[in-house]
Amino acid sequence: MTMPHPFPHSPTRRSFVGLSAAAFATVALSSCGSSSGEEVDVETQNVGAMEDYAADTQFKATEPMQVSMLWTDWPEVPVEDSWRIFDHIKELTNVEITLTHIPFSDATEKRSLLISAGDAPTLIPLVYTGEDAPFVSSGAVVPLSDFADQMPNFQKYVEEWDLGEMIDNIKQADGKYYMMPGLQEVSVPVFSLVVRKDVFEEVAGGVPNTWDELHEALLQIKEEYPDSTPLADGFEAQSMLNYAAHGFGTKAGWGFGDGAIDGDGEDLVYAATTDQYKQLVEYFRVLVEDGLLDRESLTASNDGSGAADVSEKFANETCFAASGSSGTAIEFAQALEETVGEGNFEVTLIPPPAGPAGENIEPRNFWHGFMLSSEVARSENFLATLQFVDWLYFNPDAREMLRWGEKDVNYTKAEDGTIELMDEFSLDDYAINRGGETDIQTDLGFSTFPAESTESRALKESYSTPEFVAYIDDVLSARTPRDPIPPAPLDESELEQASLLATPIKDAVDTATLQFIMGERDMEEWDTFVGELEAAGLSRYMELINGARQRFVEANG
Repeated sequence: MTMPHPFPHSPTRRSFVGLSAAAFATVALSSCGSSSGEEVDVETQNVGAMEDYAADTQFKATEPMQVSMLWTDWPEVPVEDSWRIFDHIKELTNVEITLTHIPFSDATEKRSLLISAGDAPTLIPLVYTGEDAPFVSSGAVVPLSDFADQMPNFQKYVEEWDLGEMIDNIKQADGKYYMMPGLQEVSVPVFSLVVRKDVFEEVAGGVPNTWDELHEALLQIKEEYPDSTPLADGFEAQSMLNYAAHGFGTKAGWGFGDGAIDGDGEDLVYAATTDQYKQLVEYFRVLVEDGLLDRESLTASNDGSGAADVSEKFANETCFAASGSSGTAIEFAQALEETVGEGNFEVTLIPPPAGPAGENIEPRNFWHGFMLSSEVARSENFLATLQFVDWLYFNPDAREMLRWGEKDVNYTKAEDGTIELMDEFSLDDYAINRGGETDIQTDLGFSTFPAESTESRALKESYSTPEFVAYIDDVLSARTPRDPIPPAPLDESELEQASLLATPIKDAVDTATLQFIMGERDMEEWDTFVGELEAAGLSRYMELINGARQRFVEANG
Protein backbone atom coordinates (compact mmCIF):
# COMPACT_ATOMS: atom_id res chain seq x y z
CA MET A 1 0.00 0.00 0.00
CA THR A 2 1.23 3.47 -0.83
CA MET A 3 -0.08 5.81 1.82
CA PRO A 4 2.48 8.37 2.88
CA HIS A 5 0.07 10.59 4.81
CA PRO A 6 -2.13 9.39 7.65
CA PHE A 7 -5.03 11.59 6.63
CA PRO A 8 -8.12 10.59 4.67
CA HIS A 9 -8.35 13.59 2.38
CA SER A 10 -4.67 14.38 2.04
CA PRO A 11 -2.85 14.18 -1.30
CA THR A 12 -1.53 10.69 -0.93
CA ARG A 13 -4.15 8.73 0.91
CA ARG A 14 -5.53 5.89 -1.11
CA SER A 15 -8.74 4.04 -0.55
CA PHE A 16 -8.47 0.28 -0.67
CA VAL A 17 -11.54 -1.80 -1.44
CA GLY A 18 -11.67 -5.57 -1.76
CA LEU A 19 -9.10 -8.32 -1.37
CA SER A 20 -5.91 -7.42 -3.19
CA ALA A 21 -3.35 -9.65 -4.81
CA ALA A 22 -0.94 -8.52 -2.11
CA ALA A 23 -3.31 -9.85 0.52
CA PHE A 24 -3.50 -13.18 -1.29
CA ALA A 25 0.26 -13.33 -1.28
CA THR A 26 0.46 -13.10 2.51
CA VAL A 27 -1.49 -16.32 3.06
CA ALA A 28 1.64 -18.42 3.03
CA LEU A 29 3.10 -16.21 5.75
CA SER A 30 0.11 -16.49 8.02
CA SER A 31 0.09 -20.24 8.53
CA CYS A 32 2.07 -20.26 11.76
CA GLY A 33 -0.03 -17.94 13.90
CA SER A 34 -1.57 -18.99 17.18
CA SER A 35 -4.75 -20.97 17.19
CA SER A 36 -8.06 -19.39 18.03
CA GLY A 37 -9.75 -22.70 18.73
CA GLU A 38 -9.50 -22.37 22.50
CA GLU A 39 -12.64 -21.63 24.48
CA VAL A 40 -13.17 -17.96 25.22
CA ASP A 41 -15.44 -16.84 28.04
CA VAL A 42 -15.44 -13.11 27.65
CA GLU A 43 -17.71 -12.62 30.67
CA THR A 44 -15.08 -14.09 32.99
CA GLN A 45 -12.13 -12.45 31.24
CA ASN A 46 -13.42 -9.15 32.55
CA VAL A 47 -10.64 -7.61 34.60
CA GLY A 48 -10.80 -3.85 34.06
CA ALA A 49 -14.14 -4.01 32.23
CA MET A 50 -17.05 -1.71 33.05
CA GLU A 51 -20.28 -3.37 34.15
CA ASP A 52 -22.46 -0.56 32.81
CA TYR A 53 -20.58 0.14 29.58
CA ALA A 54 -22.95 1.37 26.85
CA ALA A 55 -23.00 3.33 23.61
CA ASP A 56 -22.15 7.03 23.81
CA THR A 57 -20.70 6.72 27.31
CA GLN A 58 -17.14 7.30 28.44
CA PHE A 59 -15.15 4.09 28.80
CA LYS A 60 -12.79 3.97 31.75
CA ALA A 61 -11.13 0.75 32.80
CA THR A 62 -11.80 -0.15 36.41
CA GLU A 63 -8.14 -1.09 36.79
CA PRO A 64 -5.09 0.31 34.96
CA MET A 65 -4.26 -1.70 31.86
CA GLN A 66 -2.15 -1.62 28.73
CA VAL A 67 -3.08 -2.15 25.08
CA SER A 68 -0.28 -2.61 22.59
CA MET A 69 -0.82 -1.04 19.17
CA LEU A 70 0.85 -1.31 15.77
CA TRP A 71 1.89 2.15 14.57
CA THR A 72 2.91 2.96 11.02
CA ASP A 73 5.62 5.61 10.99
CA TRP A 74 5.01 8.20 8.28
CA PRO A 75 8.20 10.12 7.47
CA GLU A 76 6.43 13.48 7.57
CA VAL A 77 4.66 12.88 10.89
CA PRO A 78 7.03 11.02 13.20
CA VAL A 79 5.79 10.12 16.67
CA GLU A 80 7.19 12.47 19.28
CA ASP A 81 7.74 11.78 22.97
CA SER A 82 5.93 15.04 23.63
CA TRP A 83 2.70 13.94 21.94
CA ARG A 84 -0.22 14.68 24.21
CA ILE A 85 -2.67 12.24 22.61
CA PHE A 86 -1.50 9.11 24.44
CA ASP A 87 -1.41 10.76 27.86
CA HIS A 88 -4.89 12.18 27.29
CA ILE A 89 -6.28 8.78 26.27
CA LYS A 90 -4.78 7.32 29.42
CA GLU A 91 -6.39 10.04 31.55
CA LEU A 92 -9.78 9.39 29.95
CA THR A 93 -9.70 5.59 29.90
CA ASN A 94 -7.12 4.31 32.39
CA VAL A 95 -5.52 2.55 29.40
CA GLU A 96 -1.89 3.02 28.44
CA ILE A 97 -1.21 2.50 24.74
CA THR A 98 2.20 1.04 23.96
CA LEU A 99 3.47 1.19 20.40
CA THR A 100 5.15 -1.28 18.08
CA HIS A 101 6.55 0.69 15.13
CA ILE A 102 6.69 -0.33 11.49
CA PRO A 103 8.02 1.86 8.65
CA PHE A 104 5.68 3.31 6.07
CA SER A 105 7.84 2.04 3.22
CA ASP A 106 6.87 -1.60 3.69
CA ALA A 107 4.11 -1.42 6.28
CA THR A 108 1.89 -4.14 4.78
CA GLU A 109 4.72 -6.66 4.55
CA LYS A 110 6.00 -5.90 8.06
CA ARG A 111 2.48 -6.21 9.45
CA SER A 112 2.01 -9.60 7.79
CA LEU A 113 5.31 -10.88 9.14
CA LEU A 114 4.47 -9.80 12.69
CA ILE A 115 1.04 -11.42 12.54
CA SER A 116 2.29 -14.64 11.00
CA ALA A 117 5.06 -14.96 13.58
CA GLY A 118 2.64 -14.41 16.46
CA ASP A 119 4.47 -11.20 17.39
CA ALA A 120 1.81 -8.66 16.49
CA PRO A 121 0.61 -6.27 19.16
CA THR A 122 -3.00 -6.47 20.34
CA LEU A 123 -4.47 -3.67 18.23
CA ILE A 124 -3.69 -3.86 14.51
CA PRO A 125 -5.04 -0.71 12.80
CA LEU A 126 -5.13 0.52 9.20
CA VAL A 127 -6.88 -2.62 8.00
CA TYR A 128 -9.12 -2.37 4.94
CA THR A 129 -11.96 -4.72 4.07
CA GLY A 130 -10.66 -8.03 2.81
CA GLU A 131 -7.22 -7.69 4.35
CA ASP A 132 -8.20 -9.99 7.19
CA ALA A 133 -8.69 -12.95 4.85
CA PRO A 134 -5.12 -14.32 4.86
CA PHE A 135 -5.11 -14.60 8.66
CA VAL A 136 -8.40 -16.44 9.14
CA SER A 137 -7.28 -20.04 8.75
CA SER A 138 -4.27 -19.65 11.06
CA GLY A 139 -6.31 -18.26 13.91
CA ALA A 140 -3.87 -15.36 14.18
CA VAL A 141 -6.60 -12.74 14.62
CA VAL A 142 -9.81 -12.62 16.64
CA PRO A 143 -13.15 -13.36 14.89
CA LEU A 144 -14.56 -10.01 15.94
CA SER A 145 -18.06 -10.81 14.73
CA ASP A 146 -18.26 -13.24 17.66
CA PHE A 147 -17.88 -10.31 20.04
CA ALA A 148 -19.81 -7.55 18.28
CA ASP A 149 -22.44 -7.75 21.02
CA GLN A 150 -19.79 -6.43 23.43
CA MET A 151 -19.27 -3.35 21.25
CA PRO A 152 -22.37 -1.17 21.66
CA ASN A 153 -21.03 1.89 19.85
CA PHE A 154 -20.26 -0.22 16.81
CA GLN A 155 -23.72 -1.75 16.85
CA LYS A 156 -25.44 1.59 17.30
CA TYR A 157 -23.80 3.36 14.37
CA VAL A 158 -24.05 0.38 12.02
CA GLU A 159 -27.80 0.59 12.60
CA GLU A 160 -28.17 4.38 12.60
CA TRP A 161 -26.10 4.81 9.42
CA ASP A 162 -27.80 1.87 7.66
CA LEU A 163 -24.64 -0.19 7.21
CA GLY A 164 -25.99 -3.63 8.12
CA GLU A 165 -25.98 -5.11 4.62
CA MET A 166 -22.45 -3.83 4.08
CA ILE A 167 -21.34 -5.62 7.24
CA ASP A 168 -22.75 -8.85 5.84
CA ASN A 169 -20.53 -8.41 2.80
CA ILE A 170 -17.28 -8.46 4.78
CA LYS A 171 -17.86 -11.97 6.10
CA GLN A 172 -15.25 -14.58 5.34
CA ALA A 173 -15.91 -18.12 4.12
CA ASP A 174 -16.79 -19.30 7.64
CA GLY A 175 -19.49 -16.62 7.93
CA LYS A 176 -17.48 -14.50 10.37
CA TYR A 177 -15.56 -11.26 9.97
CA TYR A 178 -12.18 -10.70 11.52
CA MET A 179 -11.80 -6.95 11.15
CA MET A 180 -13.95 -4.10 12.38
CA PRO A 181 -14.26 -1.53 9.61
CA GLY A 182 -14.24 2.20 9.99
CA LEU A 183 -17.81 3.48 9.66
CA GLN A 184 -18.70 6.50 7.54
CA GLU A 185 -22.08 8.19 7.87
CA VAL A 186 -21.71 9.47 4.32
CA SER A 187 -19.44 7.87 1.77
CA VAL A 188 -18.00 9.88 -1.11
CA PRO A 189 -14.90 9.11 -3.15
CA VAL A 190 -11.87 10.47 -1.32
CA PHE A 191 -10.05 10.91 -4.62
CA SER A 192 -11.38 12.59 -7.73
CA LEU A 193 -10.29 15.42 -10.03
CA VAL A 194 -8.84 18.59 -8.55
CA VAL A 195 -9.22 21.36 -11.12
CA ARG A 196 -8.37 25.00 -11.72
CA LYS A 197 -12.01 26.00 -11.80
CA ASP A 198 -11.28 29.54 -12.94
CA VAL A 199 -9.35 28.31 -15.99
CA PHE A 200 -11.97 25.73 -16.95
CA GLU A 201 -14.69 28.38 -16.71
CA GLU A 202 -12.74 31.00 -18.64
CA VAL A 203 -11.34 28.75 -21.38
CA ALA A 204 -13.81 25.88 -21.65
CA GLY A 205 -17.03 27.45 -20.43
CA GLY A 206 -17.34 25.48 -17.21
CA VAL A 207 -16.33 22.47 -15.19
CA PRO A 208 -16.88 19.19 -17.10
CA ASN A 209 -19.53 16.73 -15.96
CA THR A 210 -18.43 13.80 -18.15
CA TRP A 211 -15.16 12.31 -19.32
CA ASP A 212 -15.98 13.32 -22.90
CA GLU A 213 -16.57 16.89 -21.76
CA LEU A 214 -13.24 16.76 -19.93
CA HIS A 215 -11.50 15.68 -23.14
CA GLU A 216 -12.95 18.63 -25.04
CA ALA A 217 -12.10 21.07 -22.24
CA LEU A 218 -8.52 19.83 -22.08
CA LEU A 219 -8.13 20.36 -25.82
CA GLN A 220 -9.25 23.96 -25.39
CA ILE A 221 -6.93 24.53 -22.44
CA LYS A 222 -4.04 23.00 -24.37
CA GLU A 223 -4.71 25.46 -27.20
CA GLU A 224 -4.76 28.39 -24.76
CA TYR A 225 -1.71 27.12 -22.82
CA PRO A 226 0.36 25.31 -25.49
CA ASP A 227 3.26 24.57 -23.13
CA SER A 228 0.97 22.71 -20.74
CA THR A 229 0.04 19.08 -20.37
CA PRO A 230 -3.21 19.93 -18.62
CA LEU A 231 -4.13 16.62 -16.93
CA ALA A 232 -2.05 14.57 -14.49
CA ASP A 233 -2.41 11.73 -12.01
CA GLY A 234 0.63 11.60 -9.72
CA PHE A 235 -0.15 8.14 -8.33
CA GLU A 236 1.21 5.77 -10.97
CA ALA A 237 -2.19 5.88 -12.76
CA GLN A 238 -3.73 3.98 -9.87
CA SER A 239 -5.83 6.85 -8.56
CA MET A 240 -7.27 8.14 -11.84
CA LEU A 241 -8.10 4.67 -13.14
CA ASN A 242 -9.81 3.88 -9.83
CA TYR A 243 -12.31 6.73 -9.78
CA ALA A 244 -12.76 6.77 -13.57
CA ALA A 245 -13.53 3.06 -13.83
CA HIS A 246 -16.98 3.27 -12.26
CA GLY A 247 -18.26 5.61 -14.95
CA PHE A 248 -17.12 3.04 -17.50
CA GLY A 249 -18.81 0.16 -15.68
CA THR A 250 -15.70 -1.58 -14.45
CA LYS A 251 -13.04 -1.31 -11.74
CA ALA A 252 -9.35 -0.54 -12.02
CA GLY A 253 -6.36 0.97 -10.26
CA TRP A 254 -6.52 1.09 -6.49
CA GLY A 255 -10.04 -0.34 -6.55
CA PHE A 256 -9.20 -3.37 -8.68
CA GLY A 257 -9.07 -5.69 -5.67
CA ASP A 258 -9.43 -9.34 -6.65
CA GLY A 259 -10.53 -8.30 -10.13
CA ALA A 260 -13.93 -9.97 -9.94
CA ILE A 261 -16.95 -8.06 -11.15
CA ASP A 262 -20.53 -8.78 -12.19
CA GLY A 263 -20.87 -10.21 -15.69
CA ASP A 264 -23.87 -10.58 -17.96
CA GLY A 265 -24.83 -13.89 -16.36
CA GLU A 266 -24.70 -15.24 -12.83
CA ASP A 267 -20.94 -15.70 -12.78
CA LEU A 268 -18.42 -13.05 -11.87
CA VAL A 269 -15.93 -12.12 -14.58
CA TYR A 270 -12.42 -10.70 -14.49
CA ALA A 271 -12.68 -6.94 -14.95
CA ALA A 272 -9.56 -6.54 -17.11
CA THR A 273 -10.97 -8.86 -19.80
CA THR A 274 -14.19 -6.92 -20.30
CA ASP A 275 -15.15 -4.50 -23.06
CA GLN A 276 -15.72 -1.84 -20.39
CA TYR A 277 -12.13 -2.09 -19.17
CA LYS A 278 -10.87 -1.90 -22.75
CA GLN A 279 -12.98 1.22 -23.33
CA LEU A 280 -11.51 2.79 -20.19
CA VAL A 281 -7.98 2.09 -21.39
CA GLU A 282 -8.73 3.42 -24.87
CA TYR A 283 -10.05 6.68 -23.41
CA PHE A 284 -6.86 7.44 -21.52
CA ARG A 285 -4.74 6.28 -24.44
CA VAL A 286 -6.35 8.99 -26.59
CA LEU A 287 -5.61 11.61 -23.92
CA VAL A 288 -1.94 10.62 -24.03
CA GLU A 289 -1.91 10.66 -27.83
CA ASP A 290 -3.41 14.15 -27.83
CA GLY A 291 -0.75 15.44 -25.45
CA LEU A 292 -3.31 16.10 -22.72
CA LEU A 293 -2.27 13.59 -20.07
CA ASP A 294 1.10 13.89 -18.34
CA ARG A 295 2.97 10.66 -19.06
CA GLU A 296 5.44 11.24 -16.23
CA SER A 297 2.61 11.43 -13.70
CA LEU A 298 1.53 7.93 -14.76
CA THR A 299 4.93 6.31 -14.40
CA ALA A 300 7.00 8.18 -11.82
CA SER A 301 7.33 6.06 -8.72
CA ASN A 302 5.14 7.21 -5.84
CA ASP A 303 7.78 7.13 -3.12
CA GLY A 304 5.69 8.91 -0.53
CA SER A 305 5.63 12.38 -2.04
CA GLY A 306 2.41 11.60 -3.91
CA ALA A 307 1.24 14.65 -5.82
CA ALA A 308 4.20 16.85 -4.88
CA ASP A 309 5.59 17.05 -8.44
CA VAL A 310 2.11 17.75 -9.79
CA SER A 311 1.81 20.59 -7.29
CA GLU A 312 4.81 22.25 -8.88
CA LYS A 313 3.20 21.91 -12.30
CA PHE A 314 0.00 23.46 -10.98
CA ALA A 315 2.04 26.33 -9.58
CA ASN A 316 3.75 26.85 -12.94
CA GLU A 317 0.42 26.62 -14.82
CA THR A 318 1.54 23.65 -16.90
CA CYS A 319 -1.18 21.48 -15.33
CA PHE A 320 -4.79 22.39 -14.62
CA ALA A 321 -6.43 19.14 -13.46
CA ALA A 322 -5.06 16.22 -11.48
CA SER A 323 -6.00 13.35 -9.23
CA GLY A 324 -6.30 14.25 -5.59
CA SER A 325 -8.36 14.79 -2.51
CA SER A 326 -9.43 17.83 -0.54
CA GLY A 327 -5.94 17.86 0.95
CA THR A 328 -4.44 17.93 -2.53
CA ALA A 329 -6.61 20.91 -3.39
CA ILE A 330 -5.17 22.72 -0.36
CA GLU A 331 -1.65 21.78 -1.43
CA PHE A 332 -2.22 23.02 -4.99
CA ALA A 333 -3.76 26.25 -3.71
CA GLN A 334 -0.81 26.91 -1.43
CA ALA A 335 1.57 26.36 -4.36
CA LEU A 336 -0.41 28.73 -6.58
CA GLU A 337 -0.37 31.43 -3.92
CA GLU A 338 3.41 31.55 -4.36
CA THR A 339 3.24 31.98 -8.14
CA VAL A 340 -0.13 33.32 -9.27
CA GLY A 341 -0.99 35.11 -6.06
CA GLU A 342 -3.78 34.74 -3.54
CA GLY A 343 -7.20 35.55 -4.95
CA ASN A 344 -6.14 35.03 -8.57
CA PHE A 345 -7.24 31.42 -8.93
CA GLU A 346 -9.86 28.92 -7.77
CA VAL A 347 -9.00 25.30 -7.06
CA THR A 348 -11.68 22.74 -6.26
CA LEU A 349 -12.37 19.03 -6.08
CA ILE A 350 -15.15 17.95 -8.45
CA PRO A 351 -17.25 14.75 -8.50
CA PRO A 352 -15.77 11.97 -10.62
CA PRO A 353 -16.94 12.65 -14.18
CA ALA A 354 -19.73 10.51 -15.61
CA GLY A 355 -18.91 7.96 -18.27
CA PRO A 356 -20.54 5.60 -20.76
CA ALA A 357 -22.04 3.59 -17.89
CA GLY A 358 -23.61 6.66 -16.31
CA GLU A 359 -23.07 8.98 -13.36
CA ASN A 360 -21.72 6.18 -11.21
CA ILE A 361 -19.18 6.26 -8.43
CA GLU A 362 -17.64 3.58 -6.27
CA PRO A 363 -19.95 1.53 -4.05
CA ARG A 364 -20.57 2.95 -0.61
CA ASN A 365 -17.73 1.58 1.42
CA PHE A 366 -15.96 1.46 4.74
CA TRP A 367 -12.76 3.16 5.71
CA HIS A 368 -9.89 1.43 7.44
CA GLY A 369 -10.55 -0.32 10.73
CA PHE A 370 -8.69 -2.81 12.88
CA MET A 371 -7.98 -6.42 13.77
CA LEU A 372 -7.08 -7.82 17.19
CA SER A 373 -4.30 -10.34 17.66
CA SER A 374 -5.70 -13.65 18.90
CA GLU A 375 -3.38 -13.52 21.91
CA VAL A 376 -5.76 -11.03 23.54
CA ALA A 377 -8.48 -13.68 23.60
CA ARG A 378 -6.49 -15.38 26.36
CA SER A 379 -6.13 -12.19 28.38
CA GLU A 380 -7.97 -11.50 31.63
CA ASN A 381 -8.50 -8.01 30.14
CA PHE A 382 -10.23 -9.30 26.99
CA LEU A 383 -13.63 -7.76 27.71
CA ALA A 384 -12.08 -4.47 28.78
CA THR A 385 -10.02 -4.43 25.59
CA LEU A 386 -13.15 -4.92 23.50
CA GLN A 387 -14.82 -2.08 25.33
CA PHE A 388 -11.78 0.16 24.88
CA VAL A 389 -11.45 -0.36 21.11
CA ASP A 390 -15.20 0.06 20.71
CA TRP A 391 -14.93 3.41 22.48
CA LEU A 392 -11.78 4.45 20.60
CA TYR A 393 -13.08 3.60 17.14
CA PHE A 394 -16.82 4.27 17.35
CA ASN A 395 -17.70 6.57 20.27
CA PRO A 396 -18.46 10.08 18.89
CA ASP A 397 -16.65 11.88 21.72
CA ALA A 398 -13.57 9.72 21.17
CA ARG A 399 -13.70 10.39 17.45
CA GLU A 400 -13.89 14.14 18.06
CA MET A 401 -10.99 13.93 20.51
CA LEU A 402 -8.81 12.00 18.06
CA ARG A 403 -9.42 14.65 15.41
CA TRP A 404 -9.36 17.88 17.43
CA GLY A 405 -7.69 17.17 20.77
CA GLU A 406 -9.01 18.33 24.14
CA LYS A 407 -12.18 20.39 24.23
CA ASP A 408 -11.70 23.84 25.75
CA VAL A 409 -7.97 23.25 25.73
CA ASN A 410 -7.22 22.88 22.03
CA TYR A 411 -10.63 23.73 20.56
CA THR A 412 -14.07 25.10 21.35
CA LYS A 413 -17.42 23.76 20.23
CA ALA A 414 -20.41 26.07 19.80
CA GLU A 415 -24.02 25.10 20.50
CA ASP A 416 -24.59 24.61 16.76
CA GLY A 417 -21.70 22.12 16.67
CA THR A 418 -19.17 24.43 15.04
CA ILE A 419 -15.63 23.55 16.08
CA GLU A 420 -12.83 26.11 16.17
CA LEU A 421 -9.22 25.72 17.24
CA MET A 422 -7.94 28.04 19.93
CA ASP A 423 -5.82 30.82 18.47
CA GLU A 424 -2.52 29.31 19.58
CA PHE A 425 -3.19 25.98 17.84
CA SER A 426 -3.13 25.06 14.17
CA LEU A 427 -3.86 22.11 11.92
CA ASP A 428 -1.54 22.96 9.07
CA ASP A 429 -2.36 19.91 6.98
CA TYR A 430 -5.85 21.35 6.49
CA ALA A 431 -4.72 24.98 6.45
CA ILE A 432 -6.58 25.69 9.71
CA ASN A 433 -5.17 28.52 11.88
CA ARG A 434 -1.94 28.39 9.92
CA GLY A 435 0.70 30.15 11.92
CA GLY A 436 -0.52 28.93 15.29
CA GLU A 437 2.32 28.17 17.67
CA THR A 438 1.38 24.50 18.15
CA ASP A 439 0.20 22.14 15.41
CA ILE A 440 -2.23 19.68 17.00
CA GLN A 441 -1.09 17.04 14.54
CA THR A 442 2.70 17.15 14.41
CA ASP A 443 3.19 18.51 17.93
CA LEU A 444 0.39 16.77 19.84
CA GLY A 445 -0.50 13.67 17.80
CA PHE A 446 -4.14 14.47 17.07
CA SER A 447 -5.53 14.26 13.52
CA THR A 448 -3.20 11.39 12.65
CA PHE A 449 -4.39 8.10 11.17
CA PRO A 450 -6.45 6.94 14.18
CA ALA A 451 -8.66 9.99 13.60
CA GLU A 452 -9.69 8.86 10.13
CA SER A 453 -11.48 5.60 10.60
CA THR A 454 -15.04 6.40 11.73
CA GLU A 455 -16.70 9.74 11.06
CA SER A 456 -20.11 11.27 11.23
CA ARG A 457 -20.89 13.73 8.47
CA ALA A 458 -20.67 16.59 10.95
CA LEU A 459 -17.21 15.54 12.10
CA LYS A 460 -16.00 15.12 8.52
CA GLU A 461 -17.24 18.61 7.66
CA SER A 462 -15.79 20.16 10.82
CA TYR A 463 -12.23 20.17 9.45
CA SER A 464 -13.06 20.33 5.74
CA THR A 465 -12.87 23.36 3.52
CA PRO A 466 -16.14 24.89 2.24
CA GLU A 467 -15.16 23.53 -1.18
CA PHE A 468 -15.01 19.97 0.15
CA VAL A 469 -18.34 20.36 1.95
CA ALA A 470 -19.78 21.47 -1.39
CA TYR A 471 -18.10 18.45 -3.01
CA ILE A 472 -19.90 16.14 -0.58
CA ASP A 473 -23.21 17.77 -1.45
CA ASP A 474 -22.48 17.57 -5.18
CA VAL A 475 -21.55 13.90 -5.06
CA LEU A 476 -24.53 12.91 -2.95
CA SER A 477 -26.95 14.81 -5.20
CA ALA A 478 -25.46 14.13 -8.65
CA ARG A 479 -23.80 10.72 -8.48
CA THR A 480 -25.06 7.21 -7.77
CA PRO A 481 -22.97 4.67 -5.85
CA ARG A 482 -22.70 1.38 -7.70
CA ASP A 483 -24.02 -1.76 -6.09
CA PRO A 484 -21.34 -3.45 -3.98
CA ILE A 485 -19.12 -5.93 -5.75
CA PRO A 486 -20.54 -9.36 -4.81
CA PRO A 487 -18.56 -11.01 -2.00
CA ALA A 488 -16.72 -14.21 -2.77
CA PRO A 489 -14.75 -15.18 0.36
CA LEU A 490 -12.29 -17.98 -0.27
CA ASP A 491 -11.66 -20.83 2.16
CA GLU A 492 -8.19 -21.90 3.28
CA SER A 493 -7.37 -24.25 0.40
CA GLU A 494 -8.74 -21.78 -2.15
CA LEU A 495 -6.67 -18.97 -0.70
CA GLU A 496 -3.54 -21.07 -1.08
CA GLN A 497 -4.33 -21.71 -4.74
CA ALA A 498 -5.36 -18.11 -5.36
CA SER A 499 -2.14 -16.83 -3.82
CA LEU A 500 -0.21 -18.59 -6.58
CA LEU A 501 -2.41 -17.19 -9.34
CA ALA A 502 -3.54 -13.71 -8.32
CA THR A 503 -0.20 -11.92 -8.22
CA PRO A 504 1.18 -12.82 -11.67
CA ILE A 505 -2.23 -12.20 -13.26
CA LYS A 506 -2.57 -8.78 -11.61
CA ASP A 507 1.05 -7.90 -12.45
CA ALA A 508 0.30 -8.68 -16.10
CA VAL A 509 -2.79 -6.45 -15.94
CA ASP A 510 -0.89 -3.52 -14.42
CA THR A 511 1.94 -3.79 -16.95
CA ALA A 512 -0.27 -4.11 -20.01
CA THR A 513 -2.72 -1.42 -18.89
CA LEU A 514 0.05 1.18 -18.76
CA GLN A 515 1.59 -0.08 -21.99
CA PHE A 516 -1.70 0.35 -23.81
CA ILE A 517 -2.38 3.78 -22.29
CA MET A 518 1.14 5.04 -23.00
CA GLY A 519 0.98 3.87 -26.60
CA GLU A 520 3.75 1.34 -26.09
CA ARG A 521 1.47 -1.51 -27.13
CA ASP A 522 -1.00 -1.48 -30.00
CA MET A 523 -4.68 -1.90 -29.17
CA GLU A 524 -4.77 -4.59 -31.88
CA GLU A 525 -2.95 -6.74 -29.31
CA TRP A 526 -5.84 -6.65 -26.82
CA ASP A 527 -6.91 -10.23 -27.54
CA THR A 528 -3.30 -11.31 -27.17
CA PHE A 529 -3.23 -9.62 -23.75
CA VAL A 530 -6.35 -11.51 -22.67
CA GLY A 531 -4.71 -14.71 -23.89
CA GLU A 532 -1.70 -13.93 -21.71
CA LEU A 533 -3.98 -13.73 -18.68
CA GLU A 534 -5.51 -17.07 -19.58
CA ALA A 535 -2.05 -18.58 -19.90
CA ALA A 536 -1.26 -17.27 -16.40
CA GLY A 537 -4.17 -19.30 -14.98
CA LEU A 538 -7.08 -16.86 -15.17
CA SER A 539 -9.73 -19.53 -15.85
CA ARG A 540 -8.73 -21.53 -12.81
CA TYR A 541 -8.58 -18.36 -10.72
CA MET A 542 -12.11 -17.37 -11.71
CA GLU A 543 -13.33 -20.90 -10.99
CA LEU A 544 -12.13 -20.42 -7.43
CA ILE A 545 -13.80 -17.00 -7.17
CA ASN A 546 -17.12 -18.15 -8.62
CA GLY A 547 -17.16 -21.27 -6.48
CA ALA A 548 -16.67 -19.13 -3.41
CA ARG A 549 -19.35 -16.73 -4.60
CA GLN A 550 -21.89 -19.52 -5.09
CA ARG A 551 -21.12 -20.92 -1.66
CA PHE A 552 -21.57 -17.49 -0.08
CA VAL A 553 -24.94 -17.02 -1.80
CA GLU A 554 -26.16 -20.41 -0.64
CA ALA A 555 -25.09 -19.69 2.93
CA ASN A 556 -26.27 -16.09 3.17
CA GLY A 557 -28.94 -15.64 0.51
